Amino acid sequence: MDKLNFLKTEFPKLLRTLNAEAKGEWGVLNAQQMVEHMAESISFASGKNNQLLHSPIEHVGKYKEFAMSDKEFKPNTKNVLMSDTPVPIRKKQMEDAIIQLELEIDDFIGYFEKNKGAVLTNSFFGDLNFEEWVHLLHKHAVHHAKQFRLL
Repeated sequence: MDKLNFLKTEFPKLLRTLNAEAKGEWGVLNAQQMVEHMAESISFASGKNNQLLHSPIEHVGKYKEFAMSDKEFKPNTKNVLMSDTPVPIRKKQMEDAIIQLELEIDDFIGYFEKNKGAVLTNSFFGDLNFEEWVHLLHKHAVHHAKQFRLL
């Protein structure tokens, strides 16, 4: 499977089949909140929303090894940077949130096209290059697609 094509084309197409209020198999986010969460996650990979390392440095190697593996995120994987109470939606409609996600994907690709060989920090998994970000973002997108029964 072409992971970048999934992110750019297939994932938004799947998201357009969801009702904004749909609930997932786990977690507290509704569908639109998940889309907005994914858009924000992708913005971390575009150089415009730089992150500091949150993980203990001694664990980063092990965490990155998991991130780069084909092992899936487990249902209910806790993100310590997210509140247990979902943030209110930022976009008026689900389609607006999906368009924002698509723009973030384009910005991500554009950043790495302009900055060949760039490395950006992920809060949990450390420094990632373009291919590593693609792998991680694909893994994250598949996690949420399964959460909402899209895959």
